[in-house]
This record gives sequence, structure tokens and C-alpha cells, in this order.
Amino acid sequence: MTARRTFKREGEEARRAALIDATLDCIAEGGPQAATVRAIALKAGVTPGLIKHYFDTKEELVASAHETLMTRMTEASAAALDDLPADPLARLAGFIANAVTPPVVDPRAMALWAASMQLVPRDAAMREVHEATYLAFRDRLEGMIADALRSTGKPHDRATTRAFAIAGNALLDGLWIEASVLPDQFAQGEMRAIAIRTLARLLDLKLPE
Repeated sequence: MTARRTFKREGEEARRAALIDATLDCIAEGGPQAATVRAIALKAGVTPGLIKHYFDTKEELVASAHETLMTRMTEASAAALDDLPADPLARLAGFIANAVTPPVVDPRAMALWAASMQLVPRDAAMREVHEATYLAFRDRLEGMIADALRSTGKPHDRATTRAFAIAGNALLDGLWIEASVLPDQFAQGEMRAIAIRTLARLLDLKLPE
């Protein structure tokens, strides 16, 4: 039986967030097909009719849930960067390390991502959300790469940093998937070291580990 979430009388944003979390729970438990309006309402502890107040369609709600998932992972990758030195090399290394270690590396988050990705090719709203969140992460990575190259006096242009960011994002995605699916196959800190060393070699920079 699906557990019912206690739905308190809260502000509009909190209620909307609760529906998104309930949607993510449903997808995590049974895939996109399990995220029916009835199941989401039961999980959130509301009537199905209330969902219509916040989202015009179920597809809009699922797309918003995917956006929330991806945004949370980008924010987790950027977490604690303000505590690092202003050195662009240290900040880039920290961002890379966060992207391939917990809490970003997480079996549930990976399963949610995989479930949502099957909708992207055939759902325009999902494609739009995925494109926006992908570019948000990649653009942030590109900015850090540009700062790191600039700080060391290495010549670069927009085409170069864009290419580095595309390759770097692909590397981080692959390591993130492997670490989330088979965490017991990797020693503590192994993925972090691989990610930093590989990006350092790609960029021809010495990044702190």
C-alpha cells in the first residue's frame, strides 16, 4: 500500500513542493507509469482535484519533478564552494569532486533520472526541462573551467571552453551513474580522484585533490 504523506495547511510554494516530492516518490517506487494523479494525491495526502490547482496536467507535474531533481543535484555539486579558497583551481576541483560523491551520488536519484530520461525524447515539456537543467550545470562547469584557465594564463576561447565543458560533463555523468549503481565496486575517494585527475589532464591543469 502507498504510504500517505501528511499534508499540512501551508503556503502555496510548500504545497507545490510537497506534490513534487510525492511525484518523485511515486516514480522512485514504480517508474513514470506509477506516477498517476491518484497515486500522487494519495502519497501527498490530498484529493486528486487539488493537484489541478497547482498543475494543469500530470505531464506538467512530472516535468516539474524532473526539474526539481536535476536542480537539486546541480545545487549539491555547488555546495560548500563558498567555503573554498578564491583560487579558481580549488573551486573547479571542488565542483568536480562534489559531482561524483554523495549526496549527489545516490542510487535513488540515479533511478529517478533514468526513469525520467525515457520521457525526454517523446515529451516536449520534459525535453525543455532537461535541456534547461543540463545547460545550467554545463554552463556553470564551463565558467569554472574558463576561470581556471584564465588564472593560469592558458590561452582559450569560447569554443575551447565549451568543448571542455561538454566533455567534462559527459565524464562526470558517466562516473556518477557508475558510482550510484555499483557503489561497492569503488574504493572511498576513488571516483573523486579519477574525476579530478582526468579533468586536469584534459585541461592541462594541476588541480588540487
